[in-house]
Amino acid sequence: MLTITRVLYDQIVAHARADHPDEACGVVAGPAGSDRPERFVPMLNAARSPTFYEFDSADLLKLYRELDDRDEEPVVIYHSHTATEAYPSRTDVGYANEPGAHYVLVSTADADDAGPFQFRSYRIVDGVVTEEEIHVVEAY
Repeated sequence: MLTITRVLYDQIVAHARADHPDEACGVVAGPAGSDRPERFVPMLNAARSPTFYEFDSADLLKLYRELDDRDEEPVVIYHSHTATEAYPSRTDVGYANEPGAHYVLVSTADADDAGPFQFRSYRIVDGVVTEEEIHVVEAY
């Protein structure tokens, strides 16, 4: 189960809406070993595409160095789908290389400024996709 604060949830949704019609992407970091998302890190979609996202390699290297320096890890890795449901594509599954992370997808396919949108979370380990419950809290 993913437990996430309302503030982080809203930040992910806002990023997905702001980057629409391109896919948005980013990370929510947390203390290593805690499984607690705390620090919102929006990233640039280097592909600038409505059907594909790609972290900029220099930005990703900088992020991982920062995570190491802060004793953090990527607790949530998120991106949006702009034309399809919030379910991992084959490409998404192929790129999922953090077995401990929650992979959050937000679909803005049917969204307008007020919604609706889909916000779903998955574990992706060795190519196996498992949807998980999301618990939104005001604070930890």
